[in-house]
Amino acid sequence: MRKMNVLFVLTQLELGGAQTQLLDLIRQIDQDHYTLFLFTAQEGWLKEEALSIHGLKIHFSKYLQPSIYLPKDLLAMIEMVRFIKKNKIDIVHTHGSKAGILGRFAGAAAKVKIVIHTVHGWSFNDFQNSLVRQLYIGLERLSAKFTDKIIAVSNHDIQKGLAHKIGSGSQYVLVRYGIPRAQFGMKDSTIRKELGISPEAWVIGTIACFKPQKAPEDFVRFAFLTRQAFPKARFLWVGDGMLRKKIEKLITQFNLEPQFILLGWRRDIPRILSAMDAFVLTSLWEGLPVAVLEAMVSQVPVVATCTGGISEVISEGETGFLVSCHDMASMLEKVRVLLQDPPLKERILRSAKQCVNEQFDTKTMVKAHENLYQKLVQAKGMEHAL
Repeated sequence: MRKMNVLFVLTQLELGGAQTQLLDLIRQIDQDHYTLFLFTAQEGWLKEEALSIHGLKIHFSKYLQPSIYLPKDLLAMIEMVRFIKKNKIDIVHTHGSKAGILGRFAGAAAKVKIVIHTVHGWSFNDFQNSLVRQLYIGLERLSAKFTDKIIAVSNHDIQKGLAHKIGSGSQYVLVRYGIPRAQFGMKDSTIRKELGISPEAWVIGTIACFKPQKAPEDFVRFAFLTRQAFPKARFLWVGDGMLRKKIEKLITQFNLEPQFILLGWRRDIPRILSAMDAFVLTSLWEGLPVAVLEAMVSQVPVVATCTGGISEVISEGETGFLVSCHDMASMLEKVRVLLQDPPLKERILRSAKQCVNEQFDTKTMVKAHENLYQKLVQAKGMEHAL
């Protein structure tokens, strides 16, 4: 009875929720039962971390890249088909939109017995050009025909997929993001001093890429409004990306440099969260952001735009606050309430921590994947070492 060969397909090892979740899965999955492979782009912030994982065999594709470029995309898919056949892959498990489409087409072409896709937020959204949006919906529908199971991290994404006729209800499985909850909730008294922030300042922060999805321009506008109400407020942004130069210019235009700290990517997120008095997220669309879960379990109150599955963990006035996209005036008012009403803040913090329970733990997430793999392997009548 042999081990199953599992190929994970991920466009790029950048630092984001999908990437960190996948690496956590790979680290903790039972390698007595599975031989693990990863197909991804050549560069990425988490490349060295992936290379350090014992037992993981990685193929860095010279063709796979985040942006759409049909000649290279076709070559990446052909490369993937060859890799699948060469390594006798039993299960292809794709993560993210582009990897999900190319990887599932490759899995079908290579006649892989089991194909799984995880939706970390759909490839289409309400802010796209209508033609582009319809193209992505069409590709998702077609890819679903080659997919045994579609894992979603929120009920919202399941309902959104079904509403757009992507797959059938029996294909969907809900598996919540898992975080190492025990690592969060620390109180590091040195981090503010390290960042040059006074103890009496109100620190409002976020963790996100500088890309259109996260609406970083809105965060800067929110900071401008907040500074007028609270001159001693300071603002932290953990992350980097394509819009960084634009955001730096906007910060300068609003004369916010003294109050703003751009930290880039950090791996000490529990420490950074312990410096915050409030966490805000200005996203335009989401699946279920890991950073919100981390803030909640870290006892940092959250105010977020009502997108994707966020409303499944943030209940208005109970575990945090929700506002409409682009409505930074309302976001300021919610933050004001939190910072000026300590009893309300404490009630919200207690409820938020209880909400992020065992179903959001890394071990629960890994076990759910293993159970799904076993169920599919047995259903296909494949020989395995389970």
